[in-house]
Amino acid sequence: MSNNAAGETPIPDLQFSDFPEDVQLCILSFLTPLEISSFASTSKRFLTLCRTDSKLWFSLCDRRWGSKTQIAKWGSGLISFKHLYRTLHEYENLIGFWRLSSSPRTQINTPNSTPIKPPALVFFEWGQSFITGSRVLPSENGGYDVVKLPFLWMGISPKGEIVNFLQPNSGLKLDSNSIKLCEMGSGEGELVCVDVNCMGDSHIVIEERVGFGGLRNNGNGNGNGVEGSGSPPDRLTSEMYQYFANRTSPGGERAWRRQRRREREKQGNKKWESEHFVKIVNYCPTSSRPLQGLWKGICEDTNLDFYLVAYDDIGGIACRRIGDSCKPFSSYAPVFWTSNTTFIESPFSSEEEHIYETREHLLPPGDILCSEMESVSRILYINSSYDLVLPGLAGPASVNPHQVEGRIWEYGDGSFGFGFLRDNHIIDLKHIAMDGWCLLDAIQPL
Repeated sequence: MSNNAAGETPIPDLQFSDFPEDVQLCILSFLTPLEISSFASTSKRFLTLCRTDSKLWFSLCDRRWGSKTQIAKWGSGLISFKHLYRTLHEYENLIGFWRLSSSPRTQINTPNSTPIKPPALVFFEWGQSFITGSRVLPSENGGYDVVKLPFLWMGISPKGEIVNFLQPNSGLKLDSNSIKLCEMGSGEGELVCVDVNCMGDSHIVIEERVGFGGLRNNGNGNGNGVEGSGSPPDRLTSEMYQYFANRTSPGGERAWRRQRRREREKQGNKKWESEHFVKIVNYCPTSSRPLQGLWKGICEDTNLDFYLVAYDDIGGIACRRIGDSCKPFSSYAPVFWTSNTTFIESPFSSEEEHIYETREHLLPPGDILCSEMESVSRILYINSSYDLVLPGLAGPASVNPHQVEGRIWEYGDGSFGFGFLRDNHIIDLKHIAMDGWCLLDAIQPL
């Protein structure tokens, strides 16, 4: 009994085993699998409780992902929740934005059937009972809208096998019929069976699966929803082993040649060229890094473009374009940069007010400058990429401070615009995503 003041009814000391089972499961759902394993080893009763897959592991899955996806519908509701937990734990790292890092060799079709190079920005998100990967590109309506083109479907079959299907032309239609066919491992039409190979936490490779059917068993205990093999160096090691094994066996030379010939034939029948993606980790601003993240803005050519602003380890800021592959090194040379992140607070000097007021904001046709953007809260000095050139290649612009100096104007709503003294305009940037996972101004392709 616990101690109480004189005259009060004593309150009994409750132990964990005294709680109802549903309360126990609710408490255990806050733990990690490793912590639950340690807890289960304390008594036979708790071991029995923790072995109840339909209760404990469902509680774990529901607490962590229940608000994001429909737990009971994964694998048509026929897989164990322990297996589902392991798979979704791996899938969770995919959620968010990724950047295409390999040179695209194929083209995709836009909603109006115009062939273009694959956009560099990709967005992974939770679906009803699957993960979808979508290419994100500017819309053609001249505004801030973006088009989300689903191209990758990742799920689990009723047998607990990983199924990944890709539409090369980014025209993946996720209706109930196509989802059911994908879950059964029988994608229809032009769907290509692929592996999503993880090479660390921030690098994935999507490559066509050749010669292994539509499914890959994931019920062997490793629980990896994202495949960790099939890419170099694992494939190279396998080929080396096979080569030396064939060389030392009778008739090995002929067998090795036949195998290489079959592999070349398979490569020739591939519908999809492998693509590498790098994760964009910090794509949302924070209180200490207000400019950080993915942004979108109307450029000088009146087209919408994507920007990534990143803080480095020594306190500097650099901004680069994402997806503009028509210009050489456009994704490498910074649009602007600064090593001094100290803002100039209001009130501003008359010179700074003149610099801002004499410049035109680049806006979509018909848009009006909102009041939050008219009110500048802080100013930051920046430099353009003009002064980041190799010695001997510098033109007249690189030695003129007026050509490289610029400003960032932070507005009251947290967004900002930037411009340079050599220009007479301001490029205003808006958020691409909200709360880290909700894509803003997204429209569906026609």
